[in-house]
Amino acid sequence: QVQLEESGGGLVQAGGSLTLSCAASRGIYGERAMGWYRQAPGQARERIAFISIGGTTTYADSVKGRFTILRDYAKNGILLQMNNLKVEDTGTYICRADIWSGGYWGQGTQVTVSS
Repeated sequence: QVQLEESGGGLVQAGGSLTLSCAASRGIYGERAMGWYRQAPGQARERIAFISIGGTTTYADSVKGRFTILRDYAKNGILLQMNNLKVEDTGTYICRADIWSGGYWGQGTQVTVSS
C-alpha cells in the first residue's frame, strides 16, 4: 500500500501564490500518472492538473496558465505551483496516483483564497 501525503496548503490573498507538495511513501509500481483534484464545498471533485509517467501534463481550463504541475523525484511525488490565485480556487486539494489497476488518494490539504 502506498500513502500519499500532501502539504503546503494555507490561507493566501487573491493574486498570491502557493506551492503544494505530494509525497509518496515509496515508489509507485505501475504508475500511469499523478495529479491533483480539488474539492470545493458543495461541489463535485474536480480534476485540475495531472502529469503522466512520460511527463505529459494536462490542466483544467480553470487553472490553465496559472498552475504548473511538476515531478518531485526526491519524494516520489509531485508539486503544484499555483500563481495568481483566485477566490474560486478555494478548496481541498487532493493528491491522486493513477495506476493500471486503480489508484491511491491522499487526505488533502486546504487552500483558502481571500478577496
